[in-house]
Amino acid sequence: MRLIALILQGINLTFKEFNFHKDLLKGVNIAGFKEPSPIQEMVIPIIEKGEDLVGQAHTGTGKTAAFGLPLMDKIAKGTIERALVITPTRELATQVSDELYHLGRFCGIRTITVYGGVGYGRQIALINKGVQVVVATPGRLKDLYKKGKIGNFNPEIIVLDEADEMLDMGFLEEIKEIFEYIPQNRQTLLFSATMPEPIKELSQEILTNPQFVSVVGEDDVTNNIIEQEYYVIEEAQRDEAIVQLLETEKVDKSIIFCRMKREVDRLTEHLKAMGFSAEGLHGDLEQSDRERIVKGYRRGESKIMVATDVASRGLDVKNVSHVFNFHIPFDPQSYVHRIGRTGRAGKAGKAITLVSTLEFKELQRIQKEVGADMKLATISLDEESIEVLSDFSSLEKRVKEVEIVDEAIDFIDSMEEMDYHEFVERVVTLLLKDKSASEKLLGFDAESVNSMIENYENDQKVARKNNRKKKR
Repeated sequence: MRLIALILQGINLTFKEFNFHKDLLKGVNIAGFKEPSPIQEMVIPIIEKGEDLVGQAHTGTGKTAAFGLPLMDKIAKGTIERALVITPTRELATQVSDELYHLGRFCGIRTITVYGGVGYGRQIALINKGVQVVVATPGRLKDLYKKGKIGNFNPEIIVLDEADEMLDMGFLEEIKEIFEYIPQNRQTLLFSATMPEPIKELSQEILTNPQFVSVVGEDDVTNNIIEQEYYVIEEAQRDEAIVQLLETEKVDKSIIFCRMKREVDRLTEHLKAMGFSAEGLHGDLEQSDRERIVKGYRRGESKIMVATDVASRGLDVKNVSHVFNFHIPFDPQSYVHRIGRTGRAGKAGKAITLVSTLEFKELQRIQKEVGADMKLATISLDEESIEVLSDFSSLEKRVKEVEIVDEAIDFIDSMEEMDYHEFVERVVTLLLKDKSASEKLLGFDAESVNSMIENYENDQKVARKNNRKKKR
């Protein structure tokens, strides 16, 4: 009661207030944790009391420690023997397992990561030997239960982490089947960034009188500390635009999202050829390559991750300063997931979307549905780039290679009254001025985009009017 009173009074807590096992507190102190985050303040007392819980929070708010610390405290004090954490992806399972290990290592708590793509043997042996915390992906865990390989594994606390992503990835039926093998006498915790109807129904099905905690405001559809910009460009300008942005933005670590695997491969090779430290991540990679790439990115060996949406699910990396949407996502929820990779743990981030004139209507729909405050921007080329564009040697080469057409001969004949050299000088000057002026901005300016918006709104009005006529 004292702890809850302190929270209600708004007093800054320390982790000592939770009365964790002394060896667990040692791990907390070495990890550098000082004061609990809002989600930790709110859910730790509930979990310690043994109640079921639905927690709504974005990744990066400290929720791994929010559920991990109290469950390991119970293990350290002998209240429970085993716990299970289910995550949507191998990468997230590895991250959660690593964090729990480092926090609980002085308590002698052993953790194991269970996922597909590797042999069963070691995973089964460690579970049956009594490892205390299992962090698993749904597919492999279901297989182990279904084949009777871990029949004696009866966790007293089960955590579903990133439940909405499990729904997006089609794991809902696997989750329901897994709970058929787990005893009813358990504590169940469900964490999700969003609460779509299927997740609400799942919580009613597998939880008992749960407490509901949210650190996501009703209007917090997209993180309000993420600066969001968009550039309206021609399709052929995408590569040039992303290179220019990487060079002009103050980028620490970035993720560039593409729609397709082949686009990830192509763009990654292009960026490497331009001298950038980039790696690609998609579903066709071998598991060992995926792990190597993610670890290298996390350690800072590569600064740019080019990825598809599915490959990035559960990817939790600190200090991502920028998210770039090389292509606009297919749906509004994907946009929220993508930009949520930056602006984590209270740090500011920036999300930049490239959109072609043909995709502009889709951008309008996403802005409306997620309530995103996205600002139009244009890419200004630096002086060095303009010099390259205006380079005389480049112009000379093009002049020598161009095929002379009859219209050009007729035009020159019509200019007989002008000195030949003066005429050529004036034409070259015009070419250079026109090229420089046309290339200084990459992307459409506000006036052009406002015209597009006006046309879009007019099209919508016409469509609604036609629909009303049809109904009559």
